[in-house]
Amino acid sequence: MSLELQEVAVAVDTYQVSAEPILLVADLDGALALCLHDEGRGVGGLLHLRFIGGTGRPIDVTDNTLSCVLVVLDRFKREVLGSTARLDEVNARILAHALPAAGAPEPSASLVDLIKADLADAKISCGTQTLRRVEPMRVYFQPFEGRVWIAGPAESRSMPAKRRSVG
Repeated sequence: MSLELQEVAVAVDTYQVSAEPILLVADLDGALALCLHDEGRGVGGLLHLRFIGGTGRPIDVTDNTLSCVLVVLDRFKREVLGSTARLDEVNARILAHALPAAGAPEPSASLVDLIKADLADAKISCGTQTLRRVEPMRVYFQPFEGRVWIAGPAESRSMPAKRRSVG
């Protein structure tokens, strides 16, 4: 017997954290999803942030971007990890959507780099994947189990039957 999980949409520039068997969903179109899972506590969360600016290129990390993102990221990590997380039981994955490279120079430091550096400072290893494609993608995350998979817009209508695991 198949159990249908309740889907909870995570809007851009917000996050959701849960220890329940639900499915967190983020539609990425010039955005990224940070999936953070504490295996020991069975808690996970998805942070959904804009990744692409008005130019269609990854956002340059400015002081303003840095301070805003770090505040949200810190709150998100505290909510997922609590005060007793064992870092060897924490998994992190960043999935980013960007348009195909058009020859324009990329910023020297992107939001992905900023988040990876912050996680590395906290001794949390993090895998990353930037998908460069015109069409948006959908990220699915089971916070209780820490499973992550992606789908294109056409595939998302038939989810969760078709799953492509990425973490």
